[in-house]
Amino acid sequence: MRLVAVVITSLVLAASAAAAPTVPATLDAGYRDMYNLQFQAAHQVFENWQTTNPDDPLGPVSNAAAYLFAEFDRLHVLESELFIDNSHFEGRSKPLADPQTKSAFEAQLSKADELANRRLGQDPGNADAMFAKVMAMGLRGDYAAMIEKRDLAGLNYMKSGRALAEQLLASHSNYYDAYLAVGVENYLLSQQSAAMRWVLRVTGAQTNREAGLHNLRLTAEHGHYLLPYARLLLAVAALRDHDPAQAKDLLTGLAQEFPENHLYVKELAKLH
Repeated sequence: MRLVAVVITSLVLAASAAAAPTVPATLDAGYRDMYNLQFQAAHQVFENWQTTNPDDPLGPVSNAAAYLFAEFDRLHVLESELFIDNSHFEGRSKPLADPQTKSAFEAQLSKADELANRRLGQDPGNADAMFAKVMAMGLRGDYAAMIEKRDLAGLNYMKSGRALAEQLLASHSNYYDAYLAVGVENYLLSQQSAAMRWVLRVTGAQTNREAGLHNLRLTAEHGHYLLPYARLLLAVAALRDHDPAQAKDLLTGLAQEFPENHLYVKELAKLH
């Protein structure tokens, strides 16, 4: 199966269940460190948040995201060549994962699930807890597909995360980071052949290209924690659509905002 699974999935977070999400300054700083590839600094921020907010599932799930992004960076997983051509993705080699990173990653996800389930047991509509679970599913899916080459497992996590994100958005439509989970599934799976799209839809997956791009743009324009990531995905989509000008605009903005991130600079150099 030509499945391009992307974090997110995968990598989503918002901080409030009402009106516009409130931004906890410390979590915000941790995500900025993560996008700048300053992973040790990000871990410190997220660990401090867990110390002061021990019942909040957003702390450990954010820390898990930092572990995954660090592993992606070490293994060069987010190189655009993997995503703009299905043949590159199909022919990718299985990376050599770091077992200590995997152990820490899974421990943080387990902690996030435990805290989220506890909150949902007390408050079934708690948006933060639902979103923490969406994020955990996306992170697990990304690890399975992009590092372990278990594409089917990645697909199942992606579908489950999207379904829960839709539940969250039904009652909290301003939770803009959550639209990424819906957009990723629709856009990525829309790149499959017509026959494969039919099979995917039968299994409950969503494969609508325009819906995918629409939801990615919602996060790219109005999101918070995942706004930079949504813009990166839109840049990849632009490259697939042979629109280097749009990709260049998106990557230039990201490179200016996150100057320590060599990925943006490297991709811009290719466009030049």
